[in-house]
Amino acid sequence: MTHTETHAGISAPERQLFGSGPNSVATIAAALRAWRRAVVRRKALAELTPDQLRDIGQPGDNRPVLEIKAGLMTKLMSMR
Repeated sequence: MTHTETHAGISAPERQLFGSGPNSVATIAAALRAWRRAVVRRKALAELTPDQLRDIGQPGDNRPVLEIKAGLMTKLMSMR
């Protein structure tokens, strides 16, 4: 009779996500800087008027807008 063993395909990480090495300190600092930039960007966008948002290419209600020109489906079907 043959002997078989089952091994898990994923092993446990060798160290914690944010360990004590110098690379982890740099990773944490970069994550905090990115988070801070995102917060500042959101605050700046929240303070703009709808006209200013349209000037920079953002819709006034901060939702993406899909503009479809007339004849688009006809053009796409003819490209088939």
